[in-house]
Amino acid sequence: MAIITKLKAYEVLDSRGMPALEAKMELLDGKSVIASVPSGASVGSLEALELRDGGNRYMGRGVLKAASNVNNIIAPAIIGKNVFNFKDIDDVILSLDSTINKEKLGANATLVTSILACKASALVRNCPLYSIFTEADDLIKASNYSFPVPLFNILNGGAHANNNIDIQEFMIVPAGIDNISEAIRSGAEIYAALKNILKEKGLSTAVGDEGGFAPNLSGNKEALDLIMLAVKKAGYKIGEEIYLALDIAATEFYKDGKYNLSSENKVLTSEEFVDVIEELVTNYPIISVEDGMAEDDFDGWKLLTKRLGNKIQLVGDDLFVTNTQILAKGIKQGLSNSILIKANQIGTVSEALAAIKLASLHGYSSIISHRSGETEDTTIVDIAVGTKSGQIKTGAPARGERTAKYNQLLRIYQDFPKMKYAGKSAFQYFKQEILV
Repeated sequence: MAIITKLKAYEVLDSRGMPALEAKMELLDGKSVIASVPSGASVGSLEALELRDGGNRYMGRGVLKAASNVNNIIAPAIIGKNVFNFKDIDDVILSLDSTINKEKLGANATLVTSILACKASALVRNCPLYSIFTEADDLIKASNYSFPVPLFNILNGGAHANNNIDIQEFMIVPAGIDNISEAIRSGAEIYAALKNILKEKGLSTAVGDEGGFAPNLSGNKEALDLIMLAVKKAGYKIGEEIYLALDIAATEFYKDGKYNLSSENKVLTSEEFVDVIEELVTNYPIISVEDGMAEDDFDGWKLLTKRLGNKIQLVGDDLFVTNTQILAKGIKQGLSNSILIKANQIGTVSEALAAIKLASLHGYSSIISHRSGETEDTTIVDIAVGTKSGQIKTGAPARGERTAKYNQLLRIYQDFPKMKYAGKSAFQYFKQEILV
């Protein structure tokens, strides 16, 4: 029953209307699973290769080559194999593409197969998908899992929006809410309050790639002020129930060794830009800053970590690209204190889980993350719950590819309402006065 009998990949559309890779795996007993993988816009230079076709079709964004690699290279190697342990399938995938960045098969081809193996393994075990990601022995004990704190991206800028804001994501973090159901409610209500505020001010309520609003504003501080007002209008306590987080995506505006803030007409050195971030953290209840410095500005990262690393969460995304070798170097150099986990940056679920484990061993937190070009696949939710990572990024509480993840969290909550919500404990790695 746990034997793979068929694997077929094909194109579907992602949330930007561009091709994404989906695949279906069938088992000996006739049961089947489907998985699809996302695509990023703000992409680290060391990410695994997302294989695209080139040419004129879909503006060169087709994934027929990746589908062919699944159907003609991966499928023959795993058909007939037992899928009970998904890591065995990942081992086969990794042996087929031994390159550092999955350039032979494409990370989209390897990841879609890896996710299928996870889903099939859960299916044949007759257990929830999240349970296969735990290292605990008791798969049905609720205390072996936890609901992650959602980081709601409710206002977009940078590469995710067509506006004049430099910072890519402005997020609300319901770390002080009691459970996941109420946390999701708070996100939806604050999002709605922000929309009303923007309307009242005559500002655009059009949304960016991840569902956050994307108005033209005077600068980054105005964005934070609007969100603070929305939290208050929605009836929540800022700095007690709701906190703020930023994804600066600094690599996007780092040129010739300087940080170019076009919205504020400033060109800053690394030290000056650290001053800017520190000022924002001082004046607003910000508990997490992602990609505060450019991916190759190591001196800047060291300075940022020295100044803020014991106060807030400093997340490396482009810096680490879910790669254990790169993460290990960063840990040794003392860069940041947290890692963003995007499975398509590395190419298999097993490798993503290894990055989570390595981070935890060294006191780094992990945030399980979506991509800006998303699909309806909800596997990242199960990874967050099963690994007890404590945090998840999956956009605004809007657009189907984002709400699919929130709805999956709510479904799990219906089955396990007593499962712990990570809340403030998700940030226990840091000595934040702000959470006291």
